[in-house]
Amino acid sequence: MSTLPSVAWIGLGIMGSPMAENLLKAGYAVTGYTLEQAKLERLTAAGGTAAASVAEAVRDADVVITMVPASPQVEAVAYGPDGILANARPGALLIDMSSITPRTSVELAAAAREKGLRALDAPVSGGEAGAVEAVLSIMVGGDQADFDSALPLFEALGKTVVRCGPHGAGQTVKAANQLIVAVNIQACAEAVVFLEKSGVDLAAALDVLNGGLAGSTVLSRKKDNFLARDFRPGFRIDLHHKDMGIVTDAARTVGAALPVGAVVAQLIGSLSAQGDGGLDHSALLRSVERLSGQPV
Repeated sequence: MSTLPSVAWIGLGIMGSPMAENLLKAGYAVTGYTLEQAKLERLTAAGGTAAASVAEAVRDADVVITMVPASPQVEAVAYGPDGILANARPGALLIDMSSITPRTSVELAAAAREKGLRALDAPVSGGEAGAVEAVLSIMVGGDQADFDSALPLFEALGKTVVRCGPHGAGQTVKAANQLIVAVNIQACAEAVVFLEKSGVDLAAALDVLNGGLAGSTVLSRKKDNFLARDFRPGFRIDLHHKDMGIVTDAARTVGAALPVGAVVAQLIGSLSAQGDGGLDHSALLRSVERLSGQPV
């Protein structure tokens, strides 16, 4: 019998499925719930257990992890008579790994405490590839003792794991992460169009750029997307649109100016409005191509 804590995993999407599978590979017992039957079948094929509801999944779990799209979905699975707070056993640790507003995380931690539960906000960066390869960056908010107890679990999912402060701090750092990523992708997309219109060998140019100061994880991860115009979703435009709303709202609250970020947020919103919301966020290239008069 494993001495590792039992895990309930709520949300088995592009990120959640490979992350849950990495916990199974590390020896954790994982019971999962999601709305898509095919994702539940994938979990059971990997050695996990499928649950018919949130309540069933969390009832006997030592750790409950949520990985859903946004604040409304976190609230939907957490609150109410069929939710996590009403059905998890006292003392369980609730880890929300979704990307949501810092305010939602603070409120959830307070509500969990009233139910005798512990809570951490632990959003991630690294996209689908990082989830599959278990090399995610995990930014955590919450009490030090709870972080310490969850650290072995986090280390089965990611390579860089840092407690950033109290409840909500993880989400604040994730918002900053999404700002940096969006601006970086936009800059790369503009460079791609500039290079192509100049008649330069694009593959060669991106290789040499990535070896210098212009190099970045974003360019390394998205270079092939740009070259092949392959925009199959690793992280969807619609989700980044949501995240840019989070960071611009949070920045307004604290009085921080985001002059470049605000422009990129509008470009991402424009892509979503044009029907590209289901594409990977490297599809920011399509926006630059449209503005430059190129066919998309």
